[in-house]
Amino acid sequence: MDQAQQKRLLYVLLVSIPYFLWCVYLVGMRPEHYVMYIAVVSCYLATHKTRIWVYNFAGLILYWVVYDSLRICPNYKINPVHIAEPYLFDKQWFGITTEAGRQTLNEFFAARTTTALDIITALFYLSWLPVPIIFGTWLIFRDKILFRQFMYGFLCTNLIGFVLYYLYPAAPPWYVELNGFVFNPDTARNAAGLEHFDQLIGKPFFHNMYQRNSNVFAAIPSLHSAYPLITLFYARQVPQRWPTVLFIFLSLGIWFSAVYLRHHYVIDVILGILTAIAGYILARWVFSLIQSNK
Repeated sequence: MDQAQQKRLLYVLLVSIPYFLWCVYLVGMRPEHYVMYIAVVSCYLATHKTRIWVYNFAGLILYWVVYDSLRICPNYKINPVHIAEPYLFDKQWFGITTEAGRQTLNEFFAARTTTALDIITALFYLSWLPVPIIFGTWLIFRDKILFRQFMYGFLCTNLIGFVLYYLYPAAPPWYVELNGFVFNPDTARNAAGLEHFDQLIGKPFFHNMYQRNSNVFAAIPSLHSAYPLITLFYARQVPQRWPTVLFIFLSLGIWFSAVYLRHHYVIDVILGILTAIAGYILARWVFSLIQSNK
């Protein structure tokens, strides 16, 4: 074992100790923590090329760690949860008048679900993070500088979103559907309209996924709505046209799905869009600042 390998093993050890202390004593050890650790360490130790991948996706790893850490101190312990306010605002400004009275779009769609829309919206919602990651992987081989800018944009968008979670804790539409306007911090995570897809396939796919959600009261802003848009901003900068078309399509599909599946109000989606715009602007400023200091 040469000196460089010894240094890498030492770095792994130095990172492993706080990582497992964080998992065991703060957020609670779960299977995905082992998977993440094995994947990252294996790539870091395997070859120079795989090590570069770890460096490239460090921003994504940091995002996951920060997001997972939100469960340590839930946002409802910092600020009061807004339950009725988003619901009433959405009903007034984006609601539809029906025979049953004025309804939010969530309530309107809940009474008019179809198997086709259940499948389509589930597939859109499933793509919210994997497709941007695939785009980033593709971008590494096309434009490394643009890829780094994309990682800055992705990370800044998330950090802004996380701050807003704590400044304005908000209940999603499905929470009001189940609990009304009563605050219940012990409410179980819920896949809402995605449960229909689980019923179609006969497996609790989305149910199990949402049981791992770090925070129930994080509807504002909708980061599901922000991800395809922040990706679109960088997709527009590549010579090929298909990434732009793809992420316009994904953005529209995910925005509709967020409301149809009762995970977000329209206002949540709009604020998610604004979060992506703010993340993009902040990332450009941070990147230019770093470049000017080199």
